[in-house]
Amino acid sequence: MSTDADPQKPLVLVVDDFSDTRTMYAEFLEFSGFRVIEASDGYEALAQVAARKPDIVVMDLSLPGIDGWTATRRIKADPATAHIPIIAVSGHSGSEIEEAREAGCVDCLVKPCMPDDLVDRIRAVLAAGAGAPVGAG
Repeated sequence: MSTDADPQKPLVLVVDDFSDTRTMYAEFLEFSGFRVIEASDGYEALAQVAARKPDIVVMDLSLPGIDGWTATRRIKADPATAHIPIIAVSGHSGSEIEEAREAGCVDCLVKPCMPDDLVDRIRAVLAAGAGAPVGAG
């Protein structure tokens, strides 16, 4: 799913290897006023970030190929994309969430995560500015 109708709306990259999850979040985010692009693995996420420079990334941590922790580190290591905030959304908790923060995620939500909670977190991160940590999931 990709919508570019209104470039004034923030562009969100949703990264998840489960298509149902991507679709659910993408549709709810579009309904909530965001443009959305998707990626199904870490490699595709890196390509989308490089090509499209989204305003924010919603990153699953358990991904095929390159996992979400590694993809986050690579995004944050590149000066051209380091400013893009990343929210981890994962079934992991505890030390895995802390590792996501150490990798560069500004916020973390534990699955199952209600779409309206995700929208609230995205809005809070965008309002706070790139790189500013927000809440705990």
